[in-house]
Amino acid sequence: MNRVLRKVSDFRLITLAVASALAIAAANAEARTGGSQVKAQKSGTTSVQRSRGADGAVDATRTNRKGGATTVDRYKDGSGTTDATITGPRGGVTNVDRTRGSDGLLDKSVTGPRGGVTTTDRTSGSDGLVDKTVTGPKGGVTTVDRARGADGAVDKTIVGPKGGITTVDRTRGADGAIDKTITGPKGQTSTIDRTRGTDGVVDATVTGPKGNTSTIDRSRGADGAVDSMHTRANGSTTTVDRTHGADGLTDKTVVGSKGGVSTVDRSRGVDGAVDSVTTGPRGGTTTVDRSLNADGTVNRTVTKTPAPK
Repeated sequence: MNRVLRKVSDFRLITLAVASALAIAAANAEARTGGSQVKAQKSGTTSVQRSRGADGAVDATRTNRKGGATTVDRYKDGSGTTDATITGPRGGVTNVDRTRGSDGLLDKSVTGPRGGVTTTDRTSGSDGLVDKTVTGPKGGVTTVDRARGADGAVDKTIVGPKGGITTVDRTRGADGAIDKTITGPKGQTSTIDRTRGTDGVVDATVTGPKGNTSTIDRSRGADGAVDSMHTRANGSTTTVDRTHGADGLTDKTVVGSKGGVSTVDRSRGVDGAVDSVTTGPRGGTTTVDRSLNADGTVNRTVTKTPAPK
């Protein structure tokens, strides 16, 4: 959780998340689904306990597997926006102060446990799109400028704190699917070409800056669940087979590039909350137990059990 708090207060990570995630998200979506089960699990239990305050804001207490607790205290200020005070397991405090500008958009100031301040200033352009300026604790500035093309797709230009420019050019194909070209600050280009199949499911071909190409082929099964196959540049594949259970929940079987099989089995408790058991290719399990509180908030307990040695 401390890493999460640092992400909030470190503008460099904000910039990285904005720029790099765009280029890799589509290519790695199914890889993350399968590959995450291959990593060695660390045993232990984590939990999130939520409660709704009298003002309607949701508080939370997150307990990690070593017993350290992070509390999130949310409260509505006089303007109706929701602020937060986050106290980490070692006592460090992060404050999030939101304000609504005259244009109705929410700005934000985050003060980290060491006093560093990151501000996010949102503005609405003449085309109605929301631009953003993020100023980090050391004064570095990142800007995000959105513009709508003639086909209605939204493009974006990101200028980092060192002046590097990343552009995202979206275009709408004849089938309505949106393609994307990302050009990085050093001129490197990645493309995402989406196509809509006859079953309405969108496939994608991702070409990286070095010319490597991967594909994501989706198909809709007889029960309406969407299966997929991710083929990487080296020819390895990950398949995801989804099935709708009798309770309406979607289970999943993932076969990784090396043949390892992971399963996700979801079930609905008597309170309507959805639990799940994920079994990795080596037998390790992750159990997610959710419970619905009387105030409508949802608690969660996650227990990880490593594979037998």
